[in-house]
Amino acid sequence: MTTLATRPRRDAAANREALLEAARRVVVRDPHASMDTIAREAGLSRRAMYGHFPDRDTLMRELIRSGVERFNVLAAEGTDDDVSAPLAIARLAVRLWGEAAQVQVNAALALDDAHVAETAAALAPLRARVLQIVTAGQRDQTLRTDMSAVQLARLIEETARTAITRLDASAPGSRLAAVKAGLSIAGLSWRESVALIAAHPELEES
Repeated sequence: MTTLATRPRRDAAANREALLEAARRVVVRDPHASMDTIAREAGLSRRAMYGHFPDRDTLMRELIRSGVERFNVLAAEGTDDDVSAPLAIARLAVRLWGEAAQVQVNAALALDDAHVAETAAALAPLRARVLQIVTAGQRDQTLRTDMSAVQLARLIEETARTAITRLDASAPGSRLAAVKAGLSIAGLSWRESVALIAAHPELEES
């Protein structure tokens, strides 16, 4: 039986999550959105907003923290050491596509000078994994070697992030377009990318 003590706690938790979800939507549209704008998006009062987050910086840091958790999961899942570097990149891109909403939030927050350091930290596990894949791919000549591993890893990351934040996720073929973009920067021709995807049906659109 729900008591009067437990109901407010549940309502408070629901309101907090509603504020975070509203902030994610609003920040993608406007990285500098005010607390009032976010509260209106959530359908809550300013009092409710400030009851959970005393200032905008606290709210933004919570969005970044949730991004860290999601990216850490991606990095931990990306242990495809028994496959080729191109396939490891393609699989990671597919996983990243599944977190498109959070990637968009972090990309938007990266435009906010006050949170550059936090967004960089959020991407650190993912960047480390991409660099690991690129280093292995350059060593076995399956990825391009005309630039350093650090440079190539960063270009792959930025290409994938741009594709995810700019493509319409609901459009047919958009996920594969993001995968192919990353593989192209990594050094594969479009024919090689098509062949790789055809050989691994799990990469196809579901």
